[in-house]
Amino acid sequence: MSEGTDGAEAPQTVSIDVVSDAVCPWCYIGKRHLGAALDTLEGIRPEIRWRPYQLDATIPPGGMSRADYLSRKFGPERITQMNARLTQAGAGAGISFALEKIARSPNTLDAHRLIRWAQPSGAQDGVVERLFQLYFEEGADIGDRDLLADVAAAHGFERPLARRMLDAETDKEAVRGEIATAQRMGVTGVPFFIFDGKFALSGAQPPEAIAAAILKALAQRGA
Repeated sequence: MSEGTDGAEAPQTVSIDVVSDAVCPWCYIGKRHLGAALDTLEGIRPEIRWRPYQLDATIPPGGMSRADYLSRKFGPERITQMNARLTQAGAGAGISFALEKIARSPNTLDAHRLIRWAQPSGAQDGVVERLFQLYFEEGADIGDRDLLADVAAAHGFERPLARRMLDAETDKEAVRGEIATAQRMGVTGVPFFIFDGKFALSGAQPPEAIAAAILKALAQRGA
């Protein structure tokens, strides 16, 4: 590890790509676990980039009834079991899931476009966090472009510009291209973490597993 100008060791930078969908509850839990893992690692400076994925790209642009969607996909009995498991797992990660508040299942392409635009300014992590909060804790429709423009404005964007970009279909194909790249890499479920561009971890793994993966990626750097 190199030394800084004051003689102290400079932090090691590690790139962390997180392939995620804004309506994936395990991605929200995975985000919390990633943060907890990083809190245990001293001398490491993460450069996190959130990458897009759509669990269901067939949902229409205006979204659809959440109850109808889940019922058709999983069946009522399985939904009850899934929600109980998510609520318990979320509580363990400090998340208060309010799944009963969610009325609509959105198409997340617009949300991913906003996340993409937030990366250059360093606002990406904040935007991702807010979208998770809105959807899973407040039951908001994160497919609504007015809502997305509000999120943009709260993270340093000019709201009218963000709204115009959403309406102009800006970067739709770029986001779809990133999703296709992830699928070609073998990503079939999210969250999916890539550390230092060379070591991957799938699923909302516990913090200690994520920390170990980061250290392994850094060890391989000098191998």
